[in-house]
Amino acid sequence: MTVERLEVQRAIAADPARIFELLCDPKGHVAIDSSGMLMDATGEPVTAVGDSFVVHMDRESLNDYPMGRYDVTVTIATLVPDREIAWTILGVVRPALGHVYGYQLVPIDGGTLVTSYYDWSSVDPKMKEAGIFPVISEAALRATLGILARTVAPGGFDASGATDRAS
Repeated sequence: MTVERLEVQRAIAADPARIFELLCDPKGHVAIDSSGMLMDATGEPVTAVGDSFVVHMDRESLNDYPMGRYDVTVTIATLVPDREIAWTILGVVRPALGHVYGYQLVPIDGGTLVTSYYDWSSVDPKMKEAGIFPVISEAALRATLGILARTVAPGGFDASGATDRAS
């Protein structure tokens, strides 16, 4: 059986609403990215399935395909306030590849159990055969959860997209 979904979990000392706020904000995605590909984002925080924003990318950090700088459109596929958010990506390749990134949030004593997932099971079989999936490794998902934990700590990310370590 071929693995077509990666999942990692981490307990984070922040309530689900705080984490969800960051995950709904385009700048929040940039703030917690461990891959180094997300350079900036344009758009408003998402509030519903179908909402979208643009992420300005640079694949150089992966050193796999010389794509230079490019933009992708993130479109929300699942949005359950304070519980789950998932999105698809429309980038250079058309039509969209069909891979999905997401987070599930479960309240626990002292914070939230966060599951980060990356699913490419719906990608066209010819694209799967090209050997480009997964784009992001399990280690990168795990590292992003570490950055998320640091970012939602007191004095971390705020909804304006800035950080304030002085608080």
